[in-house]
Parts: sequence; structure tokens; C-alpha cells
Amino acid sequence: MAESGAHEAVGGKLTADQITVTEPGIIRRAIGAAAIGNVTEWFDFGVFAYLQTTIQKVFFTGASQTVATIGTLGLFAVAFLVRPFGGMFFGPLGDRIGRTKVLSLTVILMAIGTFAIAFIPSYATIGAAAPMLMLLARLLQGFSTGGEYGGAMAFIAEYAPDKRRGFLGSWLEFGTLTGYAIGATCATLITSLIPEDDLLSWGWRIPFLISGPIGLIGLYLRLKLEETPAFKALAAESEGREGKQTLQEIKDIFGKYWRPMLVCGGLVLVFNVTNYMLTSYVPTYLEEPLKGAGISSTTSQVMQIVVLLLMMVFITFVGKLSDKIGRRPVIYTGCALMIVLAVPSVLLMRAGGFWPVFIGLALMGLMLLCFNSTMPSTLPALFPTEIRYGALAISFNLAVSLFGGTTAVVTAGLIAATGDLNWPGYYLIAAGIIGAIACYFTKESARKPLPGSPPAAATREEAEEMAAASQR
Repeated sequence: MAESGAHEAVGGKLTADQITVTEPGIIRRAIGAAAIGNVTEWFDFGVFAYLQTTIQKVFFTGASQTVATIGTLGLFAVAFLVRPFGGMFFGPLGDRIGRTKVLSLTVILMAIGTFAIAFIPSYATIGAAAPMLMLLARLLQGFSTGGEYGGAMAFIAEYAPDKRRGFLGSWLEFGTLTGYAIGATCATLITSLIPEDDLLSWGWRIPFLISGPIGLIGLYLRLKLEETPAFKALAAESEGREGKQTLQEIKDIFGKYWRPMLVCGGLVLVFNVTNYMLTSYVPTYLEEPLKGAGISSTTSQVMQIVVLLLMMVFITFVGKLSDKIGRRPVIYTGCALMIVLAVPSVLLMRAGGFWPVFIGLALMGLMLLCFNSTMPSTLPALFPTEIRYGALAISFNLAVSLFGGTTAVVTAGLIAATGDLNWPGYYLIAAGIIGAIACYFTKESARKPLPGSPPAAATREEAEEMAAASQR
């Protein structure tokens, strides 16, 4: 059970009763419930990225290779256009009625959108209506996802003890990697084991059917959880909170918190450009412009899955490291790696062959590891509890919509327009520079309470130690 203390400390001094203590078992359940949404979301992304060639043939029959590629990437990117609207709807709602209720709604809507894709007829069956139905399903996914990640970040951050927020927050992105790896593995097995005619007819639908049970598991886990200690404490102090209007909170966010919103946008940009370059565009890059890069399609897919599995091994260790040395040094390291190694990683992929391609992928994975291990604990600390969900959901999804989700289609378009195969590297360098600037304006948050929340400890003994330290 979570115990919440008062927000105020006299002269900076605390008593143990003013420090929030949450039982480890509750924290573990909170992490699992939050991460399952990322598993659901990124399972779909993994399937979509690895079945891109198949989806092209199913939904863009007869189109040229370039049109089919851009069209399929466009279907992927279009979901990001509505994510900010989802953030504006679900974020303030989560600040008003609570994190758990809204997160329960978003996870089931995401699962419905993905599950519905499995039943869409092909272009050969219903013509242009097929990609239009896919578009509608992707829009539902995008709208619900707009309220998912910001809320999940706030949810874990508000449950986590101050000294372990980096480590515990990194489990959220462990869920991302897990979902993507499962989706990618499922798609790889299907394309390898099922004959192409059967794959185009019914085989590609199997992974999307799996999303239904995953969503139900996520809903069950989230409905079983209590509200976060920080939100319960705030709600107890704020009478009439449920009557606050969404539009008023949005005005407050943009009017009073535009500086942290800009910083958040810059950090989200570098995080997600790296993320979507590796997970969404590189599978296409290796198969289309590079013509397989001297390795088979299956080998390429397996190599990318191995990189994801390696990241899963190390991500929580890097998150724990950020609790010790701070978030900013880890983020700066990721930005420096992007600026220095982005083009070399692309050149290695262009060289072709097993080891050059694998090393190029691993370098991109290392860049991403610096961001996905620290952002779930860095971004929630930019905003106070009363507007945290809304501000995170809006700023995160605006940046993702403009820069992250469009990474694949923009990069593909730049290569098609210029013929320069190094554009993935150039794009990463630009993102790294912007990320470094945003990091410069970010206050260090490691081992500190969240703004607007009381200090948080893992045990009563730790709370007493923190209180004794504040008395000195």
C-alpha cells in the first residue's frame, strides 16, 4: 500500500510521514501494467515494419514499387497525425479523473485498432476501400496511442522512489523492445514458414489477431491497480478538480509551461527519430534501396531482432546508471554518438555483408539505448503533478507526430528525390544536435522528487534516513 505525505516541508526539513513510501509489490505491478501498453503498441509496429513488403502487395496491388513503398510508409505515418489530438483529449482527462482509468481505456482502444486490421479485405477484393479501411484502423491506433505513452511515463514516475526512478522507468521501454521483438519475430516466422500465396491470402493476418489477447491482459492489469500516490495526494488537496475543463488545462499548459514543453519536444525528437529510424525505416532501407545489403531478407530481420534483444539485456542497467551519474550525462552521450557515428553506421550497412550490417545496426542500437533508458524518468520531471499527464501527452505526441513517426517516409522521400543513400545518417546527425541543445536546458532530476510531489522512498527505513538527512 502506498503512503503519501504532505507536500510542504518546514524550512526544507522533512519528517518520515511527509515522504511517500510504496510497497515493492505495488511498484512491480504498476510497472507491469504500464509496460503492457507499450508491448501492445510496439507489437503492432514490429509486425507492420517486418511485413511491409507483404502489406504493399496486399493493399497496393498494381502500383509501382516507389508508390507502393511511399504509400505503405504513409499508412504507418498517418497514425501519427492524430496522436496530438489523442494527447489533448486523454492527457488532461488523466489529470482530471486519474491515470488508471484513462490508461485502461487507451490500451483496449489500441488493441481494437490492431485487431481490426486482421479482418480488412485485400485491394484485389474491394479495391481502394482496402487501404482506406487500413487508414481508419491506423487512425484509431494513433488517437488512442496519443494518450498512452505520456500517461504510462507519469504512472511509473509517480510510483517510483526518487533514488530508483531511472531504473524503474527503463522497464517501460523494456516493454517497448519486448513488443517490437515479439512482433518482428512473429512476422519473420510467418514470412519464412508460410508459402507466399498463403501469406498474401491469410498468413499476414495472424500477428494482428494476436493483439486482441494482449490488449485484454493489459486491461486486466490496469484495472487491478490503485491510483498513483502523487495523484491521490493532489486530488485530496484539490476540491472541485473533476470540474476543471480540458480546454482550460490546455491553455494553462501552453501559456505557463511553454519552456519545458519546448525542452520536452527537443528531447522527444532525438529519442524518437533514433527509435523510428532503427525500428521502422532500417528494415525497409536494407531491403529496398540497398537491395538486401548482400544478405538474405530473413538474415537481415534476425540480425535486427538480435540487436533488440541485446538492448533488452542492457537497458535497465543503463537506467540504473542514470540514477547514479544523472540523466543528462547519458543523454549527452547518446547525442554525441549520433553526431559522430550516424554516417559511419549507414556506410557500414551500405558496405553489405553480415558483419558490417550487424555492426551498423548495433551502433544505432547503442545510440537509442542512451535515450530509451533515461527518457521515461527524465520527461515526467519536467512538469508538476497537476498537469503532468496532459503536458507530457501533448508535447510528446506533437514531437512524435512532426518528427518521429514521419522519419521513415521523409527519409525514403529524400533518398528518392536526391539518390543519396546517406540520408539516414544526415537525419540522425540533425536530431543529435537538437537533442544536445534540449539536454543543455534540462535540469538534472536524478535522485530528486518530482515537481509538485512529496519525496518518495522504497521503504520506511529509507524514508527515515531521508528525513534525518534533511534535518542536518
